Amino acid sequence: MATVDAGTVEAFRALPPLADAAVTRLPDVALAVRVADCEGSVVGAAHAGWRGLAAGVLEATVDAMAAPPRTLVAWLGPGIGPRAFEVGDDVRDAFLARDRAAAAHFRAHRHGRWLADLPALARQRLATLGVAEVLGGELCTHSDPARFHSWRRDRTAARLGAFVWLAA
Repeated sequence: MATVDAGTVEAFRALPPLADAAVTRLPDVALAVRVADCEGSVVGAAHAGWRGLAAGVLEATVDAMAAPPRTLVAWLGPGIGPRAFEVGDDVRDAFLARDRAAAAHFRAHRHGRWLADLPALARQRLATLGVAEVLGGELCTHSDPARFHSWRRDRTAARLGAFVWLAA
């Protein structure tokens, strides 16, 4: 079994980065995103809420992985679904400012509000990057209280977790 220099791992653990995404090539260093079965030499995890997604967190994560996007497999974890994520013009405008085609993933709702399809927006961003295989994205945290917490539904603070790592 391969080992990693203990000093490198300890330095990483002592000052973990505060970010919406993380990438590692270090074996036995797990990445976590508060919120696959794959083979390869690099894994990444990103929290792609609307702000991070609009700001380019997926693009930055794919870029940091330094692998051809066509070789990557993305998995979209549970999140608020397209029938529950009500937003204002500010959120829609943030996406349209970067890509006018994002308009297809917003549906007019009530009183100047929109229903946003975050999984579809993430799929669109990944497809534009060249990531052809995107799995998941069907589980709605808002509409499934038996399995998921949702701040928008419950108005209480809690977090979900997602972990991915390279096996040594």
